[in-house]
Amino acid sequence: MLKWALIFLVISIIAGAFGFTGLASGAASIAKILFFIAIAIFVIFLVLGLVAGEAIF
Repeated sequence: MLKWALIFLVISIIAGAFGFTGLASGAASIAKILFFIAIAIFVIFLVLGLVAGEAIF
């Protein structure tokens, strides 16, 4: 998911450099949403891993 966020970030930077501001803002919004989803999934799995680790040991 972070891979897609970085791809949309690069698309946004390139589109902004060429003057396509509408496309750049759309790609930046998608990149931001994907980044926060990836962070949320990471935190959920981190908590689940800690809880499962404590249950085993």
